Amino acid sequence: MEFENEIILENENVLLRPLKKEDSSLLKEFSLNEPELWKYSLTPAGGLKNLENYINLALKEKELKTSYPFIVVDKRTNKIAGSTRFYDYRKVHKTVQLGYTWYGKEFQGTGLNKNCKFLLLEYAFEKMKLERVEFRADAKNARSITAMKSIGCVEEGILRNNCTAPIGRRDSIVLSILKDEWFDNVKYALKEKCSQK
Repeated sequence: MEFENEIILENENVLLRPLKKEDSSLLKEFSLNEPELWKYSLTPAGGLKNLENYINLALKEKELKTSYPFIVVDKRTNKIAGSTRFYDYRKVHKTVQLGYTWYGKEFQGTGLNKNCKFLLLEYAFEKMKLERVEFRADAKNARSITAMKSIGCVEEGILRNNCTAPIGRRDSIVLSILKDEWFDNVKYALKEKCSQK
């Protein structure tokens, strides 16, 4: 199965809708005023030119059907909170990666991320019938690694010096959730955490 043309995921706390070119106007405040968001990003969106490039690359990968980027709306505040996406979709292997996730400072630590990940994982495993969802991060990004483990990801290891970063190269940590893990326990544990905030 491939991505549907119009994927909208939501619950009482969060809405994920397809990222569009014109969303640069909604995301520019983060791009201009929160430079720390891009510290570990392989495609930093700090500054309007970089934000435009970030969105263009995301939409190009969407056209190739290997990626599906979202804009995230916090329904509790009715504010744009950030962005996330499915990427590196491998239909033959029934796998996808979940990443390029960032939220403005005021939305960090609010439970928003857990709600987003629940909806994305539910779609991947229950709608697309995938076998594995993979997560990667800069091995130095402790905050991101903690967040991934808190939703039920299992650490697999470190890919040493595996990709070009904005400055030099980086080691990437790889984590994942498998279909059986989702249905056996991750889904229910994460749903419980979503209801706590």
